[in-house]
Amino acid sequence: MSVVKINVLTVPAEQREVLEKRFAARAGAVENSDGFEYFELLRPVEGTDQYLVYTRWRDEESFQAWLTGPMRSAHRPSTPEGEAPQRPAATDSTLWSFDVVQATGPKA
Repeated sequence: MSVVKINVLTVPAEQREVLEKRFAARAGAVENSDGFEYFELLRPVEGTDQYLVYTRWRDEESFQAWLTGPMRSAHRPSTPEGEAPQRPAATDSTLWSFDVVQATGPKA
């Protein structure tokens, strides 16, 4: 079955809008990757400053191929000439990995 990767990003309140805008600007960066199945950016509602970046992949190999290829270029800061490089919106990042052992969806 599929694998799920959840990137846990610690984002200070003053950087939330920056993070969300950066993800919106990269819309489409992962969707055409071989083996990609699903993406969600989850904003914390209360009690935490951690965003969850949820992706689902056909298999570990597909994720690793994206990680070592397209992900690297998508996460390079694009800095217009003469401007200071963008600093990360997140202050910490942890990657959680899961195998999907059971899944269901709405009945047709």
